[in-house]
Amino acid sequence: MVNIHNKTLQDLEFTTVLEQVSEYCVTALGNEKAQQITPLKNIEETKLALNLTNEYLASFYNENRIPNHGFEPITNELKLLGIENSFLETHALKKIASISITTNDILIFLKKFQEYYPSLYGFYSNIELTKAIIEQIDSIIDRFGDLKDNASPLLADLRQQINKLKGKINQSFATALNTYHNLEYLDDIRETVVDNKRVLAVKAMYRRKVKGAIMGGSKTGSIVYIEPETTLQQTRELNNLEYEENEEVIRILKELTDFIRPYKPLLSNYQAFLTDMDVISAKAKYAKSINAILPEITNERHLFLREAFHPILYVNNKKKKEKTFPQTVELDQNNRIIVISGPNAGGKSITLKTVGLLQIMLQSGLLVPVHERSKLFLFDRIITDIGDNQSIENHLSTYSYRLKQMNYFLKKCNKNTLFLIDEFGTGSDPELGGALAETFLEEFYHREAFGIITTHYSNLKILANELPYMQNANMMFDEKTLEPIFKLALGQAGSSFTFEVAQKNGIPYGLINRAKKKIERGKVRFDRTIAKLQKERSKLEKTEQSLKLNERKKQSEAEKLEEINNKIQKKLESYQELYDSNQRLIYLGQKVNDLAESYFNNKQKRELMHELFKLVQIENSKRKKVSIKQQKALKVKEQQVKNEADKKMAVIRKKKKEAKKKEALKPAKPKPILKIGDRVRLEDGRAIGSIDKIEKNKAVVNYGIFTTNVSIDQLELVESMKKP
Repeated sequence: MVNIHNKTLQDLEFTTVLEQVSEYCVTALGNEKAQQITPLKNIEETKLALNLTNEYLASFYNENRIPNHGFEPITNELKLLGIENSFLETHALKKIASISITTNDILIFLKKFQEYYPSLYGFYSNIELTKAIIEQIDSIIDRFGDLKDNASPLLADLRQQINKLKGKINQSFATALNTYHNLEYLDDIRETVVDNKRVLAVKAMYRRKVKGAIMGGSKTGSIVYIEPETTLQQTRELNNLEYEENEEVIRILKELTDFIRPYKPLLSNYQAFLTDMDVISAKAKYAKSINAILPEITNERHLFLREAFHPILYVNNKKKKEKTFPQTVELDQNNRIIVISGPNAGGKSITLKTVGLLQIMLQSGLLVPVHERSKLFLFDRIITDIGDNQSIENHLSTYSYRLKQMNYFLKKCNKNTLFLIDEFGTGSDPELGGALAETFLEEFYHREAFGIITTHYSNLKILANELPYMQNANMMFDEKTLEPIFKLALGQAGSSFTFEVAQKNGIPYGLINRAKKKIERGKVRFDRTIAKLQKERSKLEKTEQSLKLNERKKQSEAEKLEEINNKIQKKLESYQELYDSNQRLIYLGQKVNDLAESYFNNKQKRELMHELFKLVQIENSKRKKVSIKQQKALKVKEQQVKNEADKKMAVIRKKKKEAKKKEALKPAKPKPILKIGDRVRLEDGRAIGSIDKIEKNKAVVNYGIFTTNVSIDQLELVESMKKP
């Protein structure tokens, strides 16, 4: 059973990763759920979550893309379905139909392509598929969200009556409008609309002469709005019909809601399914953005992170266009604990956090940015102590807090635990704190826990060197500039470069010497030895890189020479074939010449024909006979070559067409106005002439030898006529 404390998630900034993941969600419910992701409780759940994300990620790179999963939440609609005698409005019913269609489409797709997406299909195959909801809603509500006329016979009859009555009202209103307009009782605007009713715009002085109901007037009082008496009775009748129509609409919606009400649990499942798909999609998109993969999950106690990136740092550096340095870390049964030492600002804490954060991400169903040959093991517990964690509320010092943490570690630490401690042993007297830290580390070691710690304490470096299943490591520095290389080197402790860094930062040499005298000579020698070894290791690394580079260059040159040699060999072979062919032709020419000379001398046709036939037979005997099957094979091959050429030509033609379209879409340059005497030429033509005459849209162009009548639109200006 996996149990990871919230403090571990805070220390490793897991919530920042979840915020980045949630940004890829397309629904509000998905966004909310993505931010609530936590480490999963068992191995089976974890592996399933990873497979679901990995399959969705794979869909980005194949032709069978998973259909769109976007939806509008139906949470309020589901609550209403739980209330008796309630009914859903048309827009709510359209949302329910939409969510049903989307779910059905995805589930049908997953069933069709279950070979590509076995985990996604297997996990959601138990969700019931039904078209009853969609068909029932579509039979009553149209695509604009209105009830169809044929939703019920009564509704159809009422709407027919309403339409007829509206026609009558319009007709009677038009009659009244024409009558009073002819009598000049109406204002210039003639009519307007008040409370959704057409009214006459009557001049105030004639209001008593127009029969009807006064509906209002203009601000100035010069116009009175009157609904004609002839339409009043019909309007009241229309109101009654519209009321009946509304009652019938409510009855139909209640009936439809009652039909859908038993499907409430299924609709709830649909919404949960689409929310899950949104979260899985977001995890896959996030994985794509950080080049994350699903590494090998091993049951053995073996953690191998090769070229692992800290995801938050990678995203931030990507925005700044800066480089992120990957780390390679390995922990197994024979190398359970790594003690990283070296100067500050070298990347020790980032390396520690990278291991912890990637482990948490993996155990929460998120893919991780590592090399494909990486291996990870799932831990029952991950515990961390990162930062000084001073507690003002509890009046705890850094050291007191750290002792409480160590006590918690001692209670929880076992062989299925990964512990990560930054600046182990700090906060107390270096001698005493170091001794206690050493004891704690020995205890973690004997419990066979996996862990990584960072420290400056020499006694912990010595302990890591003495115990067989623990090893030192350091973050490499350039031995000349003392600048960090951000690369973890296993197998050797790192010097803190205390005095070297102080000297680099301008501290007087005399003060540094005085400081050296104040500490034990043995410790200085020990630190100096480590620093020297680290420098030697750095030199060896550079030499190794240089040798590898030279080796790659030699290999590349050898391959180039081999390629040149093959080309020369082929050329020699082709030259040899050409030489042999030419020699044969020369021989045949000489033979034919000899026969011609012999015939010239003796005029013996029979002998000439005999010798020619003999020569042809000898040449044909050298030729290989090609069977019909081989001829067909050659023809097929020729056809394949032709087809490939046609395909390439089709692509070229398509590109040319697209280029022409783009050219056509470009705003056309304004054409200059042509005048008599201007030097011009036809579009895409070379000959240049001058305009002698312009009539309507035609121009007479003189080319010297001849003249021609051309449309002005076909001419390009070469040079305008110079003013005298």
